Amino acid sequence: MRLGIDWGGTKIEIIALSNEGEELYRQRISTPRDDYRGCLDVVRQLVAEAEKETGQVGTLGLGIPGSLSPKTGLVKNANSTWMNGKPLDKDLEAILDRKVRIQNDANCLAVSEATDGAGAGAHLVHAIIIGTGSGSGIAIDAKAHLGANGIGGEWGGITVPWLTAEEYPGPDSWIGHKGVIDRWCSGTGFQLDYKERAGKLLKGHEIMDLKRSGDPLACKVYDAYVSRLARSLAMCANLLDPDVFVLGGGMSNIIELYDDLPSAMVPFIFSDTFETPIRKALHGDSSGVRGAAWLWGGNGAS
Repeated sequence: MRLGIDWGGTKIEIIALSNEGEELYRQRISTPRDDYRGCLDVVRQLVAEAEKETGQVGTLGLGIPGSLSPKTGLVKNANSTWMNGKPLDKDLEAILDRKVRIQNDANCLAVSEATDGAGAGAHLVHAIIIGTGSGSGIAIDAKAHLGANGIGGEWGGITVPWLTAEEYPGPDSWIGHKGVIDRWCSGTGFQLDYKERAGKLLKGHEIMDLKRSGDPLACKVYDAYVSRLARSLAMCANLLDPDVFVLGGGMSNIIELYDDLPSAMVPFIFSDTFETPIRKALHGDSSGVRGAAWLWGGNGAS
């Protein structure tokens, strides 16, 4: 049995998978924000309950909104900032008395979709999270690509490429740079762009309802979002040339994106052809936690 945990800013979720990928158990608990020890206790509790319910002991993989530094072994770059600087793998191994494999949550998405999802069978899958924040992960032959410095796929801190004069320099972000992908290509960024133009904050689906009804401002906000996401994807296509892009997170549920992004990317692609598919994550919100489980054994082994 494989256990996977997705440690997010609002919830910590566990899944138990059989060796064949069948879901055996799932549970989630609200994240104790700003409480590192409290989060460790939630993980311990979830693992104990999963193993009690299934009657099996499992390997454990963990997806986090950051990564482990190869130099220090400590968590870095996590937007759940209270885990930064902590030896998370060592702390969990002491609590759970077993080895733990940890990857960035976007890498877990990539592993999941490369193993038995929208990118199954592809050599290089580039997975993009467009939710509360925006991160990306890379799976090569269904294995997470961490990179020499532990930052493989970390696109969130990169400035959206080919900024227009009207966009420059872009809004501030928690990362410390202006106009970054995490700020502009996330669902949060989509909402904030509308708020800055309209003077009121709406949820993403409310903005899309207005857009579909022909509201000029909502259409303008949507078109700007598509352009920024397309330019960011085009940059990655020029660098990595993946076999498939897979989108996850709340914004991935906007069906119009799959028609509108390819044509918006083409002017920025350094090639006379661009046929790379852009697909919605097959496992949806479950993909990250499934990918964490697949970090042990099968194609997803680290």
